[in-house]
Amino acid sequence: MKKFKYLPVLLLTLLVGAGINSCTDDFEEINTDPLALTADKVDASLIGLAFAQTQWATMNGLHWRFQISQNLFSDLYAQYFATTQSNFDSDRYLQVGRWSDLCWSSFYSQAAPNIKFVEDFTMSEGNEDPVGNAVAKIWRVMGYHRITDYYGPVPYFEFGNASLEVPYDTQEAMYRDFFTTLDEAVATLQANPGGIAFGSNDLIYGGDVSKWITFANTLRLRLAVRVSDIDPGLAQTEAEKAVTAGVMETGDQSAFVDVNEQSKNPIVTITNWGEYRMSATMESYLKRGTNPAAPVWDPRTPHFFSPANNGDRDDDPDSDPYEGMQNGQSKIFITADQNNPHSDVGPTFLPSNDPGTPIVVIRAAEAWLLRAEGAVNGWNMGTSAQEAYERGIEESLIEWGVGGELGTYLASGAPLSPQDGLPPVTTTPVAFAGDEATQREQIATQKWLALYPDGWEAWAELRRTEFPVVYDRVNSENPDVAANEVMRKMQYVTGEFNNNRAAVEAAIQFPENGGQDNGSVRVWWDPN
Repeated sequence: MKKFKYLPVLLLTLLVGAGINSCTDDFEEINTDPLALTADKVDASLIGLAFAQTQWATMNGLHWRFQISQNLFSDLYAQYFATTQSNFDSDRYLQVGRWSDLCWSSFYSQAAPNIKFVEDFTMSEGNEDPVGNAVAKIWRVMGYHRITDYYGPVPYFEFGNASLEVPYDTQEAMYRDFFTTLDEAVATLQANPGGIAFGSNDLIYGGDVSKWITFANTLRLRLAVRVSDIDPGLAQTEAEKAVTAGVMETGDQSAFVDVNEQSKNPIVTITNWGEYRMSATMESYLKRGTNPAAPVWDPRTPHFFSPANNGDRDDDPDSDPYEGMQNGQSKIFITADQNNPHSDVGPTFLPSNDPGTPIVVIRAAEAWLLRAEGAVNGWNMGTSAQEAYERGIEESLIEWGVGGELGTYLASGAPLSPQDGLPPVTTTPVAFAGDEATQREQIATQKWLALYPDGWEAWAELRRTEFPVVYDRVNSENPDVAANEVMRKMQYVTGEFNNNRAAVEAAIQFPENGGQDNGSVRVWWDPN
């Protein structure tokens, strides 16, 4: 366990300025250059704590920020979960403004100022730390790719410009800069073998530079595959560069943010509030075989989810223990208790396992499945598509403690029906197919399963690949996104229209947005 416990609000304020604990109503403070305010007042020994807070804030470690930023949006859009709280409209595709504002400010008033402070401080006069600066650059790419994948064009290049107005940047410009930034950071780390970045305050790798290089390469691979539909040439170049340089292959290279009693996995806390359960889509994918009376459950099932408290809604004593609920239920349906007949998250995420498992950032399983897709694309991934596909599944099984089940799982067949009368979500089996179209569906589906419970990334991949196949929602209350469609992006937030109106209105007119701001607008890497 790392020495870092939590960064007190007072220390955090000293590090990055008064705006860090404000919402978007305090835009001027948020956008003030934190280095200019505090570099002459901060002991360099505190920079590690600032980086720890940067990691924690970027991944929304604080429970209520995690719920508002991820659980009430992308976790539902990706259909990992369905809400059981009747007042939560986001599962019916309504973007609740207050939540969205807090999602935006969780990044721009918490993570982004920290990212900028650490990066600027580590290259300021008298505080030069090229290794720490390189790791901070890598983390900047990690943080900003997440926020632009949610909203499309966002403030990036001029964040912290000490102005009341901060222009937005196109997602294309940001992604191209991501690759350049990773080039610069990796070159610096390679020039400093054996270096340490932030020591024990690095909540992921304890400062191990060699692992940060592998992390950067894997992040490059993720971003390369992400742009494969819009710029295939760039995607292939960057993906092959990543694999040649060395990406994650085993679980000891995977990236997780450490947790402890003071800084828990936020899922542990929000699960105790009893406001969501397994989706019907997830149930169908976990339940496979040819005989509905004797399903072959994905060996990860008892780790992903817990058995429903009172079994099937029909009170059948022989019913399946794991039960999902179709997304988009009406308020009337949800008003009746839907927690007991549907499965909660698995034991490692329950309050009884406080503080829970470390927070997911990127895993080796994802890297293998990205390579599988690259191989199907005809790129040199150093392996065949089938080998990468099966290694990706195996690494996910190993992560969840069921590594010996690969053969059984590959032979487990196609999904079965969940118990609410829906047909199987798809007829595609696990065993690797011979045709390209089916292979793409299989790879994307297994990536969706391997990403669990990272709904932020799963929603991005669902939008990009259109897989896995998911059930239609029962209802959509969004006039721009039908119940049988996928939400494509988040709308811009009220706080930006109140405080940065000219910039956000200009961003809506970018070709990427096409003059629109609604949930049907596709981000740059998600072309029609």
